[in-house]
Amino acid sequence: MELKDKTIIVTGASSGIGEAAAELFTAEGAKLVLGARRDSNLKGIADRINGAGGQAVWLAGDVQDEGYAQALVDQALSEFGALNGAFNNAGSVGAMVPVADMNLFDWNDVLATNLTSAFLAAKAQIPVLARHGGGSIVFTSSFVGFSNGGLPGMAAYAASKAGLIGLTKSLGADHAAANVRVNALLPGGTVTQMGGEGNPDVLAYVAGLHPMKRMAKPVEIAQAALFLLGDRSSFMTGSPMLVDGGVSVRLG
Repeated sequence: MELKDKTIIVTGASSGIGEAAAELFTAEGAKLVLGARRDSNLKGIADRINGAGGQAVWLAGDVQDEGYAQALVDQALSEFGALNGAFNNAGSVGAMVPVADMNLFDWNDVLATNLTSAFLAAKAQIPVLARHGGGSIVFTSSFVGFSNGGLPGMAAYAASKAGLIGLTKSLGADHAAANVRVNALLPGGTVTQMGGEGNPDVLAYVAGLHPMKRMAKPVEIAQAALFLLGDRSSFMTGSPMLVDGGVSVRLG
């Protein structure tokens, strides 16, 4: 029960890594505030958790919205009386085209979803965590932001995820004295809807990039997030942690 009685926000919780994390965290004793855009998906996941004896509430919204970031924190406080951590996991690959063919809206949308949302989440979460004696924030970055290796059509995604690593390092340094830890999780290819789930050609190509010759299951990434949120990682902050099946070694 690594998260027993801890209140954790999980964004991107309606499917994939976020959904797997919600189920894992509740099994480890967490009280959850689930966020994503799809209200019906969130309700279904929360109902399943609550029906099994867990504690979860949900709020649908857009992580690009500053008010939504604050609303998730407010919901944690109003429902459970505390906030102890957050898995800020929402993200978007966006339009996979060369920069010369990308329009400004698509570029800005990817950066807003993947990077600006992290700034907004941190701005809302860190003061509350600091007032409650500290806590842990985990962002989902990517191996693509660490060692892109020239993957085609991923300039906006790579830039946003690399920026997220830089933000993580700065936040980790700025707030360590308040016992607020901030780390980034860098998954490799993961079998989710965003990762090409259901398309065997895409799955085979991405799996082949990894020395382990497979993609991750969402729960494998969720387990790494659990480690960063829990007390076992108590001396880690500002760290980009690779959980990528060795793909960054190959592409680096």
